Order: sequence, then C-alpha cells, then structure tokens
Amino acid sequence: MYQAVGSRGSRVSRVLWMLEELGEPYEFVPVKLRSERAYELNPSGKVPILIDGDLKITDSAAICVYLADKHPEKGLGSNPGLAGRAEMDSWMHFAQSEFEAPLWNKLRHRFLLPQELRVDVGPAAAYDFGNEVKALERRLEGRDYALGNRFSAVDILLGDMGSWARAGKFRIESDRVNAYLERVLARPARARSQENGGAFAKGGGIA
Repeated sequence: MYQAVGSRGSRVSRVLWMLEELGEPYEFVPVKLRSERAYELNPSGKVPILIDGDLKITDSAAICVYLADKHPEKGLGSNPGLAGRAEMDSWMHFAQSEFEAPLWNKLRHRFLLPQELRVDVGPAAAYDFGNEVKALERRLEGRDYALGNRFSAVDILLGDMGSWARAGKFRIESDRVNAYLERVLARPARARSQENGGAFAKGGGIA
C-alpha cells in the first residue's frame, strides 16, 4: 500500500487525487512541513512524499509521473514514444515553473517568509499569472486535456493549481481555461481525494 505523506493544504492534494484516479490503495499520513518527521523523509523538510516500500519520492510532479509510469494500464501517463514523454515533460515543467510560480510567490510573501522579508507582490503576481493563463489558453487550443483527448497526470497538476488560483482570488480571464478547469475539477476522484486529506485545513495553505 502506498503512503502519501503531507499536510492538508499542501501539494499532497495532487498525490491523493492521482492515487484516487488510479484506484490504488493508499494511506494518507499527516506530516507537517519542516517537521522532524518531514526532515527524516526529505532533506528539505518539504512535503508531499510518496512512500512505496523502501522507495521515497519527493515533489508532487515527480510523484505523479512515477505513479503514471508504474500503472501504465490506467492511461494517465505520456503518449507513446520519446516524443510523448517530451510532450508530457514540457507540460509538467510549464505547470510548475511558469503557471504555478506567481501563485507560489504571492503565498510565500503572505504566509511563509519571515515577516521582515515580506513585501506586497500581489500586483506583480496577478500580472504574471494573467500572462500564464494566456499561455495555457494557447496550449489548450483544440484540446480537451493537456495531452489531447484524454485525462492525464498533467491535468491533475494544472487542475489543482487552478483550484488554488481561484481560492486565492486570482482572475482567470479565459473561457477556454475556465471550461478546462471545470472539466477536470469535476472528476469524482478529485472529490474523493478532498474527503481523504486533499482539502485545505481551516487557516491552512499550500506548501
């Protein structure tokens, strides 16, 4: 059985959603960011962490790709061949380093950095996120999902980020992107993952 380690409001929500989509048995193990247990499992003290026997995997995107590769029959991984893997990697890098970056920057300055280091990055983050929404709109042209006409691990990351953006009152001024988010966030597996530990705790936040 897999163990999905993290705290409510962290990116463990993506791991739980992935596991629910796969229909694989798992245990959600609540562990706080930079706690003693988190440092035992990950040198950075960050969560989420997936434990699969003796293997420990960090980073939500890496975990989702690993699970997709381990269960290819579930169809949540890349399209066939080297080109298919390159396409999926491109989407994953876009999601984490571009689409999510403004959200993360604002969150760090609102809640995570020491008080004396915080500044108002709200306007800049909103501007950057608006540009990334436009990029996502172009990338989704002619597609129901990131990799074409089927749901994949990429959509789990993007959907989770979109939910985070909406919760943070970021404007998503694109009918195509909003329709895409409605499509992926309505999946039953996501609802189950929210019930099993993927939802925000009261007063919590992404980590």
